[in-house]
Amino acid sequence: MLVKTWRALVLVICMLGATASAHSASKTLLVLGDSLSAEYGLARGSGWVPLLEKRLKADRLDVRVVNASISGDTTSGGRARLQPLLERHKPDVLVLELGANDALRGLPVASTEGNLRAIIESAKKVGTTVLLVGMQIPPNYGGEYATRFAGLFPKLAKEHQLPLVPFFLAPLLERPDLFQGDRLHPTAEAQPLLLDAVWPKLQPLLAR
Repeated sequence: MLVKTWRALVLVICMLGATASAHSASKTLLVLGDSLSAEYGLARGSGWVPLLEKRLKADRLDVRVVNASISGDTTSGGRARLQPLLERHKPDVLVLELGANDALRGLPVASTEGNLRAIIESAKKVGTTVLLVGMQIPPNYGGEYATRFAGLFPKLAKEHQLPLVPFFLAPLLERPDLFQGDRLHPTAEAQPLLLDAVWPKLQPLLAR
């Protein structure tokens, strides 16, 4: 009788262990971005995305990070690349960091908005949570254009009830020394600040 009792106890413990493992199963994070997330002008491994991987390991969060960022990419390019990425990686969370190159090329704001909306809707359709990373451009690109461009990110975040990083480069505004010679791309020293801008919105999505 005692042997049967111990066998039953061991079975229960194994079942509980299997349940715990299922709940702690790894997540996949997909970063869809441009040069700001693709380590443009930086030594490999020094960008904010690799720093994020190190932080996840330090915090013992079991997350696989897929960085699908390409320097120079636009929202149109990201939209075209998205579906195969969703099918291949099945991400739990998507960090959407695109739009800056649209603005630098003076592309219509309506086009940028439409592409971002399509990316968001495609991700949500397969159950992927989206973190939207906002961008802004200087008013010398045209005051009205800059205002409309900056406004589309909170607009989309509200429309789709998404967490939003209002302006990715905000921590660097008072630090021109943290930009490379082109005055567009952050230096290696700036990357921890970019990670800190994203982390408060991202961490709750990964810890669910």
